[in-house]
Amino acid sequence: MTIHFSCTMCGRCCHGLRLPVGVEEAVAWLRDGGDVQLFCEAIPWPEEPPADNHLAWYKRRRSFAATSGQLPVRVIVSLMAIFEGACPNLQPDFRCGIYERRPRACRVYPAEVNPFFALDRDTKLCPPEAWRTQEVLQGDDGQWKDAEVAGAIVGMREADARDASVKARLCAILGISSSGLANEGVVVHAPVREDLLAALEQAVLSADGDAASTTWHVVSHRRATLDLLQSAGTAPLPASALNGSQASFMGFVAGDDA
Repeated sequence: MTIHFSCTMCGRCCHGLRLPVGVEEAVAWLRDGGDVQLFCEAIPWPEEPPADNHLAWYKRRRSFAATSGQLPVRVIVSLMAIFEGACPNLQPDFRCGIYERRPRACRVYPAEVNPFFALDRDTKLCPPEAWRTQEVLQGDDGQWKDAEVAGAIVGMREADARDASVKARLCAILGISSSGLANEGVVVHAPVREDLLAALEQAVLSADGDAASTTWHVVSHRRATLDLLQSAGTAPLPASALNGSQASFMGFVAGDDA
């Protein structure tokens, strides 16, 4: 199905966001005085997937290898620029104050970066009139027809793969070693802005290669999940153990406050 779209500059997508950013974009955001958090999730990875499991290989490209107890895992770290209310770069007339250097995620919206997710207009913040236009965003063939959107999607995917080893080093520098279980939740780490910026700059300049020698703890707010992780040989950690730290658990499913 052909999807038509044209931005109305309503500003809805510029308020109260967690905006995914690449490493270079995160550095720029922090230098501008903004805040960035790390969203960490782990995927059990006892062996490499078959070549035709394209979803697994997509996740592999944007993650780094680690261990949790005795179990190999892959950890996906998403850097999120965060703000309450209006984006600090949103001007009174709803123009973007950093338009020429805005993050790729802003250029992509409302398209989807993940090739396994179909665009669902009902989940987007755009008003109905944005979809009533002759401009084509995605064609019947599934290809993104807007050149800037298509380029930004490719750029985000390439950055995800390129940044994975930098994020491994970043976590090692910051002493971060806890994550949620993929599809159940994430652990949100919120380092002090100055500490995160210094660590990012150090991680970028460090030698190539992962730095994930520390055992990772997989966090859950469900007792059944913690028991399952324990039986699988991982290093589980109840979400309540994060209380009082710079980290918190964000669950995607109902928990029992384990």
